[in-house]
Amino acid sequence: MDTWRTAISATLHCLTGCAIGEVLGMVLATWWGWGDLASIALAVGLAFFFGYLLTFVGVRRAGLDVRTAVRTALAADTVSILVMEIVDNAILLVVPGAMAAGLASGLFWGALAVALAVAFVVTVPVNKWMIGRGKGHAVVHEMHHAGHH
Repeated sequence: MDTWRTAISATLHCLTGCAIGEVLGMVLATWWGWGDLASIALAVGLAFFFGYLLTFVGVRRAGLDVRTAVRTALAADTVSILVMEIVDNAILLVVPGAMAAGLASGLFWGALAVALAVAFVVTVPVNKWMIGRGKGHAVVHEMHHAGHH
């Protein structure tokens, strides 16, 4: 079904931005010696930033002006990133020792991989629901396809 394919594509796109932000946030927070709450706040902030940035760059390439591109990215990605970040960070917090494991630990990277995978599975139906109502990435995908034709 086309809306499932679009939802999966939108969620993979979101996952890419979230993963970049999560990893960069955790690397920086560990380097700076920050605690769990500060680490999560930085990772979530960067996940939103990179998620929005990927959409912003894509819709700018499709011809949108800066203001419209920013508004489109915010409208398209906020719910998707929010769901993904809630699920992702909840899992990291409940896996014993994951947050304290450190960047050199297989436990940290394994927990992060599982957290992002579960967040992806939970977020796909959310994106499908939004796309089915003409919201979220439905608009972005129309713009991308318009820009490529």
